[in-house]
Amino acid sequence: MQATVIESLKAALEAERMRVAEAIEEYERAGQETLSDISGENNYRDHMADQGSATFARELDMTLEEQARQNLEQIDHALGRIADGSYGICARCGKTIPVERLEAVPETELCLSCKEREESS
Repeated sequence: MQATVIESLKAALEAERMRVAEAIEEYERAGQETLSDISGENNYRDHMADQGSATFARELDMTLEEQARQNLEQIDHALGRIADGSYGICARCGKTIPVERLEAVPETELCLSCKEREESS
């Protein structure tokens, strides 16, 4: 793979890493702000439906935060593969991952065939 392509993908990964890290920080901040409301430590007696909605919203945020953390981990692994020279090589079959796939999903470590097999099992 050409060095310019790798540098372009690395820049995209680094930009996405910053975006995801900021999103995680926002989830953490929002979680701390609403923790007292959800736990019932506020001075107002909310209706049970309001409490249920708040709990659902917080659980949704926690799920999105976990997905963001997993995405961040994948991005970090991709940056590590760039550093050690294994980026763009399928972790399962060892074949070269097409540039088009890397451009679409820069953090991928599987070629399309291996990914499809993984998802179908």
